[in-house]
Amino acid sequence: MLSRTALFVPTCTQVRGMATLKEIRNRLKSVKNVQKITQSMKMVSAAKFSRAERELKPSRPYGTGANAFYDKVDIGQDLEKPKHLLVTMGSDRGLCGAMNSNINKLLKNYVKDNPDKEVKFITLGDKARQALYKTHPGYFMLTFSEFGRQPASFSDAADVAESIINSGYEFDVGQIYFNEYKSVVSYSLRPVPLHSLQSVSEADSLAVYDSLDAEVIRSYQEYQLASVLYACMKETNCCEHSARMTAMDSATKNAGEMIDKLTLTFNRTRQAVITGELIEIISGAAAL
Repeated sequence: MLSRTALFVPTCTQVRGMATLKEIRNRLKSVKNVQKITQSMKMVSAAKFSRAERELKPSRPYGTGANAFYDKVDIGQDLEKPKHLLVTMGSDRGLCGAMNSNINKLLKNYVKDNPDKEVKFITLGDKARQALYKTHPGYFMLTFSEFGRQPASFSDAADVAESIINSGYEFDVGQIYFNEYKSVVSYSLRPVPLHSLQSVSEADSLAVYDSLDAEVIRSYQEYQLASVLYACMKETNCCEHSARMTAMDSATKNAGEMIDKLTLTFNRTRQAVITGELIEIISGAAAL
């Protein structure tokens, strides 16, 4: 005589690759914490960007006005001469898009494209030094940190200009590379000519100015370099805060999308667990 056996009782087991409720809950909590951080960083960057943008417009005439005289007398640069000096402006901190990586890439390519030249770097901002010092230690002449933490002042630019002039390095070709602000989501790397005191003093086009002695030329060179650096610093500060604000806004939105997906996964997983438990209860009751 056949006897009745207990019905097959299905059990809810974890499928390989399927996260448990605890793992999903922990991940969800972690992403929410990250979203709070990026949201806070976005708000801080927005406040700094607002100030930097207000200060940018009045600073631009410093650069264009100081260069007007050199543009008029047309002091050129012979790219075939051996000594090249590159001054770059980045930031001390990251999370600001491709601003720093573009500068690092430019410096690497410049060295690669000019193997027969004596190239020297002057960097404002720690990111360029951190990225290139291990691979290009012999190229650094001066480095300046604590750049971008506080709004740039003309005094800061004057200190940098004085350090460059007092370094005694007589370069033949000089360029200042900085990020020029265009809009909240747009900026581009732009070069500005950098003339040495010797190249300015020896320029044939200055011969028509009888009243220009060595002291006057040096004084104007110091003022011109400080003014150009100040304008470039303001552009760079504005680009940094704009790029960081945009990056944090994008990160906050991405975190929100991830939270939505994790919440949906959590609800589906929880529903599957509840369904499995109900099946076990019903099957167990039916077996009695």
